[in-house]
Amino acid sequence: MSDTGRQSFTDKATAALKPDSEKSTTEHFGDKIKGKSDSAASTVQPQSEKSTTQRVGDTFSSNNNNDQPSLTQKAKNAVGMGNNQ
Repeated sequence: MSDTGRQSFTDKATAALKPDSEKSTTEHFGDKIKGKSDSAASTVQPQSEKSTTQRVGDTFSSNNNNDQPSLTQKAKNAVGMGNNQ
């Protein structure tokens, strides 16, 4: 369960799993706005005030405020598919 004011994990997963080629322009725009809004909310919310599930969710979606690459990004970097942040 995500924290109040944050995008639900179900919405994030649904947006991530649906291929871009099947999304309408409105869906693309909505995903971008929701993602930026959730990222901003993650940045302003101190880690100490986040629930355990929110911290885990932020780690996997790279929405955390400690300047570390997400686990997904680390995996991509390890196999040469990332930008080695």
